[in-house]
Amino acid sequence: MKITQKEDMPREKLARVGASDMSLVEILTILIGSGFAEHSAADLAQLLLNAIDGDLCLLARYNSFDFKKLKGIGPAKAALLVAALELGRRRQIYESSSKLVIRNSVDAYSLIKPYLADLIREEFWVFHLNRASTVVLAEKLSMGGVSGTTVDLRLLYKSALERLTSSIILAHNHPSDQMRPSKSDVDLTKQVVAAGKIFDIDVVDHLIIGSSTFYSFADDGKLN
Repeated sequence: MKITQKEDMPREKLARVGASDMSLVEILTILIGSGFAEHSAADLAQLLLNAIDGDLCLLARYNSFDFKKLKGIGPAKAALLVAALELGRRRQIYESSSKLVIRNSVDAYSLIKPYLADLIREEFWVFHLNRASTVVLAEKLSMGGVSGTTVDLRLLYKSALERLTSSIILAHNHPSDQMRPSKSDVDLTKQVVAAGKIFDIDVVDHLIIGSSTFYSFADDGKLN
């Protein structure tokens, strides 16, 4: 088959060998679709990879505004790229939530990472567990800025009591990748643990999530 445009080549390769054998530049070229007078779609894909220095964790944090900083990527291309990243994130969430038994902080991190690791502002989530230590509900309680968020304990335990939750895992992210808990993180954890004792709901852990690592209150002995 004759190839008439440079940006058509990755599509041909995808049809021949499948997506797993394609480079990042080729995959991004397909998503970008077309170039403009100065650059082809492949050129734009390479410029995008150069901008993130090949760091896919950084790319996962990009929003439409970030993509549109690159000349040649307008609202339509930016929307497609954001949607592709979100589809990948939701697949991770689906896989991590499929009957995973939470036995330790590493299991909890595997479950929670897809929800929080790539966010650019703080969110606070609670994960409800049944008696078998599997997650029955993942619930976002609050969303803040780049440096903090707040949590209403009444809403947290209202939801847990309504669902007859056996135990909970708390989690929030630090977009700065600073993994040590702040004083407010410690104080909030103490409040949640104390309230949980009243309702006989165990707080299994509180995780702080970064882009590629985590901190566990339980592992650090800060739940008691």
